[in-house]
Amino acid sequence: MKIALVAPTLEVLGGHGIQARALSLGLRSEGYEVQLVPINPHVPAGLRWLRRHRYARTVVNQACYLPTLLKVRQADVVHIFSASYWSFVLAPLPAILVAHGLGKRVVLHYHSGEAADHLARWGPLVHPWLRLADEIVVPSEYLQAVFARHGYRACVIHNIVDTSQFVYRERRALRPRLLSTRNLEPYYRVDNTLRAFVRVRERYPDATLSIAGSGSQEGPLRRLAATLGARGIQFVGRTEPEAMPRLHDEADIFVNSSVVDNQPVSVLEAFAAGLPVVSTSTGDLAALVRDGETGVTVPPGDPDAMASAVVRLLENHAWAAGISRRARHEVERYTWPHVRQEWGAVYAGNGHARAALSQPQA
Repeated sequence: MKIALVAPTLEVLGGHGIQARALSLGLRSEGYEVQLVPINPHVPAGLRWLRRHRYARTVVNQACYLPTLLKVRQADVVHIFSASYWSFVLAPLPAILVAHGLGKRVVLHYHSGEAADHLARWGPLVHPWLRLADEIVVPSEYLQAVFARHGYRACVIHNIVDTSQFVYRERRALRPRLLSTRNLEPYYRVDNTLRAFVRVRERYPDATLSIAGSGSQEGPLRRLAATLGARGIQFVGRTEPEAMPRLHDEADIFVNSSVVDNQPVSVLEAFAAGLPVVSTSTGDLAALVRDGETGVTVPPGDPDAMASAVVRLLENHAWAAGISRRARHEVERYTWPHVRQEWGAVYAGNGHARAALSQPQA
């Protein structure tokens, strides 16, 4: 069977690109023929300077992306990765229309934690096109419930993490070595992570915080770190997937302050490496990071609560070790052997007959 994956490459470093690569490797190992159709295609050298300008960048990218969608003519199934809002309009929507027009089986793989707002407010820019999908796949029961409220049947297939890339190490004596690997964008509220770290450092003067990632908030976050005056903060910058295992091995606690989220691969990687996780419980995180069982959860926008949770872990080593062990067991559900049959059923059409159950709500 030939699968066309319409997804970003790792040039756009984030969860979609990482998942697309993991899925591609898994499918090829099962004998599928996989072709990646990048939503961020190669841009001719003479036009790359336009990428410095926001709207021109979008026009150039679309001009290069849209013709490549004709590659799906050779596929049996078109598997389309989807975010929300304008990202949905610019990349998944054209792919849905082309694949549907060519009579291909369309699998829409929707990841965004912003789904509730997207489906509620974007009306004609989203609902008519979702009904063209033969299958909607989401990584969590949280998103499944969101789609159900709008009349769509969505199939849950978890995200994938390659646990073999991470060395699981039980940290019986935790050090105050904190790690954040979320991109530096507003929804991830790394500013709250910085503020929490300052409070941890008041208790543990030798504490460190490594921030791996890049994004639109890098400048403001660096300025905030300087204003807070706390030593021990390191901005690692853009970090390729191959470098993540080393960062995890050097750290002892993973922290996440996101206010909009779904099922972040970054948390799964922390589980795989044996890092106890302190996280907000937004989106599917409440099911993934179960408080006191597979991690410690704190309210969004509360750096004091995050700092207190980190201190609790540092002062209760046996409790922290138990959390890490249960999280490592949990992450096995998110490996390729546990999802490969589910993807095979979706591609073969042995899942749900159609994505839409009824007329979506307004």
